[in-house]
Amino acid sequence: MIPYSTSGTWSAVAPGLGNHLWQSTLIACIAWLLTLALRSNQARTRYWVWMVASAKFLIPFSLLVGIGTHVTWPHTRAASRTAVYVAMEQASLPFAEPIVMQPPTTLTPEIKSVEPAIHPTERASLVHLLPGVLAATWLIGFMVVLVRWRIRWRRVSAAVREGELMRTGREVEILRRLEQIEIGGIRRPIEMVVTRGSIEPGIFGFVQPILMWPHGISERLDDAHVEAVLAHEVWHVRRGDNLAATMHMVVEAIFWFYPMVWWLGRRLAEERERACDEEVVQLYPRREVYAESILKVCEFCVESPLACVSGVTGADLKKRIVHIMTKQVGRNLNLTRKLLLATVGSIAIAVPVIAGALDSPLSLSQVPRPKEAVAAVIKVAMSVKAVAPMIAAAVEPGAAPQGNLTPQTTPLPAEAGDASSTTNAMQSPSLHHSVRREKALIHSGC
Repeated sequence: MIPYSTSGTWSAVAPGLGNHLWQSTLIACIAWLLTLALRSNQARTRYWVWMVASAKFLIPFSLLVGIGTHVTWPHTRAASRTAVYVAMEQASLPFAEPIVMQPPTTLTPEIKSVEPAIHPTERASLVHLLPGVLAATWLIGFMVVLVRWRIRWRRVSAAVREGELMRTGREVEILRRLEQIEIGGIRRPIEMVVTRGSIEPGIFGFVQPILMWPHGISERLDDAHVEAVLAHEVWHVRRGDNLAATMHMVVEAIFWFYPMVWWLGRRLAEERERACDEEVVQLYPRREVYAESILKVCEFCVESPLACVSGVTGADLKKRIVHIMTKQVGRNLNLTRKLLLATVGSIAIAVPVIAGALDSPLSLSQVPRPKEAVAAVIKVAMSVKAVAPMIAAAVEPGAAPQGNLTPQTTPLPAEAGDASSTTNAMQSPSLHHSVRREKALIHSGC
């Protein structure tokens, strides 16, 4: 029983997973193109573009499609809506089962073919066991990623617990001045802890952030270097980089088998550090002092083992130093590029919502009303009565048609939806006469 249930679950999950991965990959490719178009702008803009691409792995388009199903689609015919929806469904969900438009069913009984019974041992093959193997492999990889991060987190957490809280000193004075005056935007003071390990200065936690300051590093840095390093870390706190990095770590743990998410993590770390570098360079025009402070920290400390512990030596250090010394701070977004981002974002949200709206059931205003249906039936009956003499002349060439061959239109009752008017129209002698004549013509033709 287990292979059968696993195979059924895999058949239900595999198409959705395939569609979700390729849709998220498409968004990541669009984000890459946008970052190329925004390479002359500030790094924080490119960082949030990458964050949107990362968040897409946690938000399937089916949620937006579900929202669209609750949106009414007025003034649209059901046939055209169905055709458009099928086209969008086939384009957006290539891994799902194809949608086939079935013709209207008739009353003819369907003859079902009886398939020969398959022995249970033939089904317990490698094909049926493959979904279980894949699920177990995913679970093992997921646990390995979590355990590895847990070990690293305990290492950093132990360094913070064993550290000494710093309440006075030049480092604390510079930190408080940066928090309140020069940078601002910090809701609660950042605690500073002197750690005994060799981990670089970094921010631990995101609810109540703690600044880890390695023991002995102050003797290697002068006041300008200390201020530059602390400014970099304060900007990490103000931007909320630890929380954003934690969210992407969840993406990496769930989709550990997909190389795209690890590539996104490297792009996020690169733009995150570059964004903080640009802010520090704007605050302190002496670029060489800031570059020297980073290099001195690298000589004395090692990089933080976790992406959610924002340090000062992350990403590609050589590129960062070259960028700090030679590149100008990126420009702000102009109107054209703001419109570009708004347009791409609107299209990415609107397409699945419209697809869901096209698949939503018709509203009551779009269903034909009984009055309109009765009026259509009466109109067809009057047309049959008017064309009956012409049919008789065509069937019997020698017989002269009775009555005027010109089709006559009979006015509809005053109220098409009135039940009494409809009954009188259907019971009129002329209508019964025309029906009997058509039956006689059919019998004579046979």
